[in-house]
Amino acid sequence: MTALIIEEKCREMLMYGYQALRQFPRHERHVLGAEIRHAMLQLQRLIITAIKRYHKKTTLTDLDVELAVLRRQVRLAKDLTYLDLRRYERWSVMLVELGKMIGGWLRAVNAKQGAAL
Repeated sequence: MTALIIEEKCREMLMYGYQALRQFPRHERHVLGAEIRHAMLQLQRLIITAIKRYHKKTTLTDLDVELAVLRRQVRLAKDLTYLDLRRYERWSVMLVELGKMIGGWLRAVNAKQGAAL
């Protein structure tokens, strides 16, 4: 059930991210914008992979790393003034929420594996 909520939150973040990327300057839409799009889609791909896999720990760790990369890229876009503060704050809230959910999922998987030993 939690995995489906994470998947839905990721979809909402993707939709918002694509809207925000439209505001990037033309010369950055195909550089930093493309990197951010790739990171968002990779995040979605890793969520789906984690849902489907029996052993989730490695995939969830990769998911956590990809989220950290996306956070840094969004912060860079804000620092370079490609994103205004309002859009950055809203996008950051979505990323923090996803991070908390992924962290909880990872802790649950670790606890389950620890109980199995």
